[in-house]
Amino acid sequence: MAQDDDASTDHLSGPLAQGREFVWSNRDFSRVQALIYQYAGISLHDGKHAMVYSRLSRRLRDTGHESFASYLDWLESIKDGPECQEFVNALTTNLTAFFREQHHFEILSQYLRTKKPGGNGWKVWCSAASTGEEPYSILMTAMESLGASGNFHLTASDIDSRVLETASNGVYKGESVKGMSTERLHRFFLRGRSGNSGMVRVKPELRKMVDFINVNLIAGDWPFRETFDVVFCRNVMIYFDAPTQRRVLERIHQVLKPGGLLFVGHAENFSDARDLFALKGKTVYERQ
Repeated sequence: MAQDDDASTDHLSGPLAQGREFVWSNRDFSRVQALIYQYAGISLHDGKHAMVYSRLSRRLRDTGHESFASYLDWLESIKDGPECQEFVNALTTNLTAFFREQHHFEILSQYLRTKKPGGNGWKVWCSAASTGEEPYSILMTAMESLGASGNFHLTASDIDSRVLETASNGVYKGESVKGMSTERLHRFFLRGRSGNSGMVRVKPELRKMVDFINVNLIAGDWPFRETFDVVFCRNVMIYFDAPTQRRVLERIHQVLKPGGLLFVGHAENFSDARDLFALKGKTVYERQ
């Protein structure tokens, strides 16, 4: 097992000896690994000691626990509830940007222009919405491809409840849209004034086309009554082990229409799931 230099034994003498506020042992880390796998399916590799300590120390302070052992005992005892969500929020990574992996949006645009949706219009799911840049990029692409009257609805979900609040608000720093064309900025965003100078807000007509919901990809029944034409599940599977990836792909297969598209991250490859999806382009798969 890979170990941090300051966590090389399981009998550490205390926070001052470590230069840390809380005692942190390999056993604590192993318990965190087991819990985040149980709650979110995330396989946390052994090189993440420093990250886990930093992020979870805040939870100890906020909940009044004086040690990781005490906090983790409590977390295991409550099994479910608000703190379990906070634990997941603390350990999930949310790296995103508008029109990240631009080629995906070009393929989506062509798909929307050349295919026909079902009777209820286009249904698309963004399964890792993060702070909203990806879902709003999907919506901008849809409006540019179909026009303002296009029958298009997006469901955007994430396991992290805090980032969904940011996504729902649709307010961003001006730097985040610097690479966007002037035409897109004028069409889809409002510029902040006075106290909100330097900020932009997604226009209401874009915001009303999306529902933001909390969905754990590995837990319970997904809350979908209809199947989707397109699913974005980008840069999520890299955190899962192979059995978990397979289970999630099987569930996506169930909620995606035959011939529908699945967009995944640039580091993700599902060649072992040819019975479910056929590769149609760079990190784009078609549902079989």
